[in-house]
Amino acid sequence: MINPMQQVVIATRKRDSEAVIAALQDAGVLHLKPITGGPLSTGSLAGADAQSRREDERLLARVESTLAELGSYRPAPASLPAADAWADLIEQAAQPTATLARQRQDIQADLDAESAYGDAARALGRMAGSLDRSQRVSLLPFVLQATDNPGELDAALKAELADRYVLATETVGANRVGLIATRRSERDLARAALGKVRLGELRLPGRFDGLPLGEAAAEMDRVARTGTARLGELNAERDRLAQAHAPALYAIRDALKDRVAIHDVRAVSARGKYSLALQGYVPQDRVAALKTTLDRFGSAVSYDLHAVDEHHDDLVPVELKNNSYVRPFQTVMGLMTPPRYGTFDPTWVVALFFPLFFGIIIADIAYGLMFLAFGMWLLGKARRNEGWDLSFMGAYIPPTTLRDLGFVTNVMAAWTILWGFLTGEFFGTLLEHMHFFYINPELLDRLWGWTGLTFPVDPYKAKEGYYEGFIPIVFPRLETEYFSNVALVFALLFGILQVLWGWAIRIQQGLKHKDAVHTWEGVALFGGVGALVLLAFISRAAKDFGALTNFADPRVWLMFLGFAAFIVGWLRVIKHFPLLPIELLSQGGAVVSYARIFAVGLVSAILAKLCTDLGWSLYESIGVLGIILGVLVGLILHFFVLALTLIGHILQPIRLHMVEFLNPTGFNADSSPRYNPLRRLSPTQGQVK
Repeated sequence: MINPMQQVVIATRKRDSEAVIAALQDAGVLHLKPITGGPLSTGSLAGADAQSRREDERLLARVESTLAELGSYRPAPASLPAADAWADLIEQAAQPTATLARQRQDIQADLDAESAYGDAARALGRMAGSLDRSQRVSLLPFVLQATDNPGELDAALKAELADRYVLATETVGANRVGLIATRRSERDLARAALGKVRLGELRLPGRFDGLPLGEAAAEMDRVARTGTARLGELNAERDRLAQAHAPALYAIRDALKDRVAIHDVRAVSARGKYSLALQGYVPQDRVAALKTTLDRFGSAVSYDLHAVDEHHDDLVPVELKNNSYVRPFQTVMGLMTPPRYGTFDPTWVVALFFPLFFGIIIADIAYGLMFLAFGMWLLGKARRNEGWDLSFMGAYIPPTTLRDLGFVTNVMAAWTILWGFLTGEFFGTLLEHMHFFYINPELLDRLWGWTGLTFPVDPYKAKEGYYEGFIPIVFPRLETEYFSNVALVFALLFGILQVLWGWAIRIQQGLKHKDAVHTWEGVALFGGVGALVLLAFISRAAKDFGALTNFADPRVWLMFLGFAAFIVGWLRVIKHFPLLPIELLSQGGAVVSYARIFAVGLVSAILAKLCTDLGWSLYESIGVLGIILGVLVGLILHFFVLALTLIGHILQPIRLHMVEFLNPTGFNADSSPRYNPLRRLSPTQGQVK
C-alpha cells in the first residue's frame, strides 16, 4: 500500500536555519519540495552563502576523486575529525594518491602497449639493426594484413624510388610487419608509395613513438619483464594509502555531503533578509518525529501540517508500506517508476502472481531445489552482512538487497517445487522413467473429465508399465496430444482475471478521483473484454456461433450486457478515445498474451525432457558406462538449457504484470517521485555511526 503523507510548511529565523536544517537531517523524515516564485528569494544562493557552498563543493569533489583513485569500499566507520582539519587531511591523502594514480596509469598504458605491439616492435628492432640511429637513413615501419600483397608495395616503391630503398618483412602472429629503409630526403616518397597500396606508417603508441626502433623494442622487453610486478607494487601502495586514509576520508565526505545538503535546502527554500521558509512532505506515521524535532526550537520555528491534495499536487512523494511477505517484492517493483500518489500499489499483486507464474513455467522439482539453494546462498551472505561484488557487470549488490532477492528467489523456488510435483517433473522426466511419477488415466478422468477430455490408455504403454508408479501426475502438461488445450485455457484464465481486474481498478480510481473520462473508459473496456471472453466460451472458440442466440444460457445475457456497457462507455468518451474499438481488440490480445505461461512452460518442459531422455537412452544402450555418460550428458544439457532460458522465464511473468495487467490500471501513464527524505550521512560530532 501507499503510505499516507502530510504536507508541512516550516518557517524559521535565518540565523537559526542551519541548526533547524541539521535537526531535520537527524530526524530523517522530511521530503523537501522546492518553493518557486513569491516575494522571497528562491533559487541559487548569493554572497557569503554562495561562497561557502562553492568551498564545500570543492572539498567534496576533491575527497570523492581521491576515494575513487584509492578504489576502496567503505571501511569500518571512523570518528569525524575536526572541521578545521578537513582541508589538510584531504590534501595529505589526495597528493600522494594522485601521484600514485598517474604512475599506475603510465604502467598500465605501457603494459597495454606491450601486449598489443610488443612482438611487432621486437621484430622491427631486429630488422632495423643499427640503421635506426643513422643520420642519413629514414625507416618507415608498416603492417601487412594476411590479404595484402607485398609485391604491390614493392612495385609502388620502385615507381617512386627506383632502387634507392630496401624493403624487409617478418611474420608476426597472423600478420607481417615490414620496414622500408630509404634516404631521409626521400621519406615522403616512400610514404606516398605506402598510400598508393592503401597502407599506412605504423606508429607505436604513447612514449614509444619517439624512440628509435631498437630502443622501443628494448623498452617493451623491460616492460614485459618488470611491468606486472611494478604494477603490483603500486597497487599494494594504493591499498596501504587506502587503509591509512579511507576511514577519515569517508567520514569527511559524509559530513561534507551533509553540509552541501544544507546549502541545497536553502536553495530550494524561500529566503528573506531575516527568515527562511521551506515546505515538504512527511509520512503520516512519522509526523510525531517531525513535531518532536521542531518543537525543541520553541518560538524560533513555526510550522503547519495539513493533508495533501492528491488530486492536484503532482509532487507528492510515494513510500510503499507493505507487510513482511510483500515488502521484498518491492525490489521487483523497483524496475518501474513508483505509482502516482493516491492510486493503486500493485506490489502485493506482483508478490502473489509473479512467483506463481514463474513456478508454473518452470514446474520442475530439481530446478526448484537449485533455485532454493541459490536463494539460501543469497540469504547467507545477507546474514553475514556481505554484499555481492559483480564487478564484471560494474555492479555491487548490498546486503539489504540480497536479503530481499534471497526471499523472492525462495518463494519462486517453492512454487516451482510445488508445480513440479503437480507435473511430475524432476530434471524433466527422470523420475517418470524411474516410475516414481506416473500417469494414472482413471484419476485424470476424474480430475479433468468435466472439461470433456477422456485420457486414452495405450496398450503398449500399459504392457511396459507406463501407467504404474508411486505418485500420480495431476497436471500432465507433457501429454500434449490430449492435455494441451486444458493447459492453454488454464493459462488464459489468469489473463481473463488480471486484464478484467486491471480495468476494474481503472473504474475504481476514476470514481475515487472524480475522473469521468477514465471511469467510462474503464466501464467500456471492462464490459467489452468480458463480452469477448464470454463470446469465446459460448461459441467454443468460434465453432458454434448458433449458441450465441440461446437466451436460456445466462452467459449470453452477460455477453450482450458487456457489449452494451462497451457501447455506452465508448459513446461517453468518444471525443477523447475515438479508436476505443481498436483498443478493445488489443485488450483481447492482452488476454491471449497469457498463453505464454503455457507456451514458455511447455517449451521448458520439452527441453528438459529431451535432455533427460538422451541421458536415459545412453543408460539403456550402454549399461553401467551409460549411467555415467547419461548423468554427465544430462546434467550438462540441463545446465545449458536452464542458463539460456532462465532470463526469459523471469522476464515473461514480469512483462505480463508490467504491461498486460498494469496498463489498464493507468499505472504506466503517470507516477510520483520516490519518498527521499533529508537525512544525515555523517555521525554527530565525536560519535561513530
